[in-house]
Amino acid sequence: MIKHIVLFKLKDSSPESIQVTEGVLRGLEGKVEQLRSLEVGVDVVKSPRSYDIALIATFESLEDLQGYQVHPEHKKVIEHMNEVRESQVAVDFEF
Repeated sequence: MIKHIVLFKLKDSSPESIQVTEGVLRGLEGKVEQLRSLEVGVDVVKSPRSYDIALIATFESLEDLQGYQVHPEHKKVIEHMNEVRESQVAVDFEF
C-alpha cells in the first residue's frame, strides 16, 4: 500500500478560496479507479508554518499511484492547483 500526502499553501487563503479548492480535491473521490481512499483536511491552527489544505490518498501499489498521476480527472485538479497554489510539499510512502 502507498500513502500519498500533499500539503498546499494557497495564494489566497480566504475561507472562500479554501472551500473552493477543498471541493475540487474532494471531487476526485469516485472518479479515479486507482484511488482506495481520499481524505482532504483544512488547517485549523493558521500558524505561520501551516499549510492551508492537506490531501491524503491511499493506493494499492506504486503502479496505481503512477496511474493516478496521469488520470484525466487528476490532470483537471492539477490545472486548478497550478492556478491557486503558492507552494506544495509531498511525501509518498509504503505502509
